[in-house]
Amino acid sequence: MAKKKDNPNYKIVAENRRARYDYAIQSDLECGVQLMGSEVKSLRENSANIAESYAAVEEGELWLVNSYIAPYDPGRTFGHDDRRRRKLLVSRKELSDLWNATQRKGMTLVPLVMYFNDRGIAKIKIGVAQGKKLHDKRETSAQRDWNRQKQRLLKEHG
Repeated sequence: MAKKKDNPNYKIVAENRRARYDYAIQSDLECGVQLMGSEVKSLRENSANIAESYAAVEEGELWLVNSYIAPYDPGRTFGHDDRRRRKLLVSRKELSDLWNATQRKGMTLVPLVMYFNDRGIAKIKIGVAQGKKLHDKRETSAQRDWNRQKQRLLKEHG
C-alpha cells in the first residue's frame, strides 16, 4: 500500500488492526462496496469502523455485516442506517472461492481495511483467515516484542 501514498485520491478510511492479531490471514481480496450517497460522503469524513464486522456468503451474494458508517448530518433527510448490511461486489469465480473457503475449509472472512482507491472509489480488502488459538496469540505477541527489542539493541550498538 505504500506505493499509493503519493496519489491524492488514495485514502484509508477504516482499518481493522486486531485482525492480524486474532486471525492467521491466508489470502486477501479487494472488493467493491455497494453504498448509498450519504454513506460515501460520511466515509470521506473518515467516520467508519470495521473492527467488529465480518463478511459472509449468503444466497449467492457476499455481504459485509455489522460495519459502522456514521450518519451524514447534512443528508439526514435521506440518510442511511449506520449498521446496515452492505453488499460486496466480487466476480463469480471469487465468490465461489470464498464460499468454498468458508464452508469446506472452515475459514472466516475478515475485513482488513476500507479505503478509497487511486480513482476515488470505495473499496474494502477482505482477508480469508483462520482463527488463532490463545497460545498462537501469545506466540505472535512474544515474537513482536522480541523484534522490537532486537531493533532497540541494534540501534544502541550499531
